[in-house]
Amino acid sequence: MDGDPDIVFKALADATRRALLDSLRERNGQTLGELCGPLAMARQSVTQHLAVLETANLIATVRQGREKLHYLNPVPLWDIHVRWIERFEAPRLRALHAIKRQAEEDTMAGRPAFIYVTYIESSAERVWEALTQPEITAVYWGVRQVSDWEVGSPWEHQRADGSGIADKGGTVIESVPPYRLVMTWSQSGETAPERISKVTFEIEPYHEIVQLTVIHEDLDDEMFAGISKGWPAVLANLKSLLETGHVLSRSPVEMAHQGSACTPERPSTCRSHSRSSHVGF
Repeated sequence: MDGDPDIVFKALADATRRALLDSLRERNGQTLGELCGPLAMARQSVTQHLAVLETANLIATVRQGREKLHYLNPVPLWDIHVRWIERFEAPRLRALHAIKRQAEEDTMAGRPAFIYVTYIESSAERVWEALTQPEITAVYWGVRQVSDWEVGSPWEHQRADGSGIADKGGTVIESVPPYRLVMTWSQSGETAPERISKVTFEIEPYHEIVQLTVIHEDLDDEMFAGISKGWPAVLANLKSLLETGHVLSRSPVEMAHQGSACTPERPSTCRSHSRSSHVGF
C-alpha cells in the first residue's frame, strides 16, 4: 500500500469519520457546511475529523471559487482490500458481495468515484496543454486526445498509430483553460447511461508547482477496476514528461497490469518492457 495502513485504520475507527465517508459516497463534492448538516457537531469538530481523513488520503479537496469541495478517495480502501481480502477470500466474498449488492441495489445512492491528486513542477498552462494537445498525449498516454475543447464539442481518444480509430470518447461539459476541464467518458459508440462516466481535471497552481486532481465519477465496478490502474500510470508518465522532458524509462502501465515489480528476487514476474504508455481503460 502507498500510504501508512495504520493511519488509514485509525481514521476509519471513528464512527463520525465513517459517517462523513458514507455521506461523500452518497454524494461526492460536498462543502463543509453540507457535511455538517446531518451531524450534531460544531463545524470546528467536523473540520478536525476531515483533516484526519485527508491525512489518511481517504478524502481529497478541490477549491472551487471560495468553496472547498470534499471528495471521497477510495484508493486506500482498495489497497486494504487487495492486501487483506483479495489474496485470501476473494471468491467467497465476491459471491457474498453480489448477494448483498443485489439486496441493496434499490437503496444505494450514487456510484463509485476515483480521485487522484498529484503535484507537478510546472505551470497550469503547460499542464493544460499536456492534457489537451494530441501530439503531447500521444507521448505519455499512447493515444491522441482530440477535440477543440469547447463546451458541447466531442472529444476522442484516437490511436497513435495513425489509423484515426477512436476507442474512447465523449462530450466536453465544462472548459475553463487552464484550470478546469470536465467531460463525459465512454467507449466509442456507447449510449447506455450506466456505461457513461464523467472525468474532471482540476489544475491549481501554487508558485512553481501545480496540483492536478483527476476525478472520475459514475463508475461501475468493472470500470473502477480498470481506471484504478490506468490513471496512476498515465499521470506518472505525464509528471515525468513535464518535469524531465521524457516519460518513465519503464512502462508504468505494464507494471500496473503485471501487479508486481520485476526484481532479482522474483524473476518469474519479469517481462520485457516497452516505453509505450497506452492504457486500455
